[in-house]
Amino acid sequence: MTTKEGLAMAIELCHHMAQMAETAYLNEQNGKRKYRLELGYDWHRFIDVRGAQCHILRDGKNIVVAFRGTEPKELSDLTADLNAFPDRAQVGGFVHNGFQNELEKVWDPLVAILNQFQEHRSLYICGHSLGGAMATICASRLDPAALYTYGSPRAGTRKFIKSITCPHYRHVNNNDIVPKVPFAFMGYKHQGSLRYINFYGNIRKMSKWQRFKDGWRGRVAAWKNKAPFDGARDHGMANYVKYLGKTNAN
Repeated sequence: MTTKEGLAMAIELCHHMAQMAETAYLNEQNGKRKYRLELGYDWHRFIDVRGAQCHILRDGKNIVVAFRGTEPKELSDLTADLNAFPDRAQVGGFVHNGFQNELEKVWDPLVAILNQFQEHRSLYICGHSLGGAMATICASRLDPAALYTYGSPRAGTRKFIKSITCPHYRHVNNNDIVPKVPFAFMGYKHQGSLRYINFYGNIRKMSKWQRFKDGWRGRVAAWKNKAPFDGARDHGMANYVKYLGKTNAN
């Protein structure tokens, strides 16, 4: 396989996992239908424990765990997002207490299912927003083939993120506000290989200064369109799917 072919496959997989993370917002019935009919998975399980949710998918070669992100109408989600006190991580260091508590709700049934089917299959984990943080903590414990997050907040401290050894493709769309929290001065750090989506919807490697300028490009455009909350708009999972699909098509 050439380098160009390998890059194309990597981009395609990032787009596919974005679709998986977006579909995780659906309920059990609708999610099962889309995962099977549109995304090609022949087996599906849904875990819902006191508002924390994830979908588990299986095909001939892979298992995917897709965590649902924040639902504004779910009180448990909002509580989890706001509970930023540090909690000791299983693998060392500290993690965001609210994010870890959400993962703990689904942990036992998740592990029970994975123990049945993981042999001879590669495990992939993905999630958007709160789901991205849950996916990150989950990956620290399970060491999957790869981790894919979209608009994920910071999940843990420096010692914690050093414990994650799998490839992590961390996507951030322009001015998405969620990856900026919890604040770095609180000790929380990002982990993984940043795949930054610029104002034009393209994945680009950019310096901090270039991203700063690109962020202002997005804000000014939003103000001109009378859309002041650019960071919230850029956080939408549909944007990640659209832009990664555009990159995949190119």
